[in-house]
Amino acid sequence: MRWIYFVIIVLFALAIVTFAVQNIEVVTMSFLGLKVRAPLALQIAVVYLLGAATGGSLFALLRRSYEGSRLSAPGRP
Repeated sequence: MRWIYFVIIVLFALAIVTFAVQNIEVVTMSFLGLKVRAPLALQIAVVYLLGAATGGSLFALLRRSYEGSRLSAPGRP
């Protein structure tokens, strides 16, 4: 089973590298008056990482809130 996971990861990494190599042209992205000129693959990677950090933080906050409410619920020992 470990080899199957390894092959999937390698295929996914190859797809990412292929995407990055094919999208090296510089594009302009505008957001709230801010303009950024950078390669498309780099912009997508930055947005992905920001989304992962935001989503992970939100998930951790919700999990902590849920666990805290379970521990302080009335009638719980």
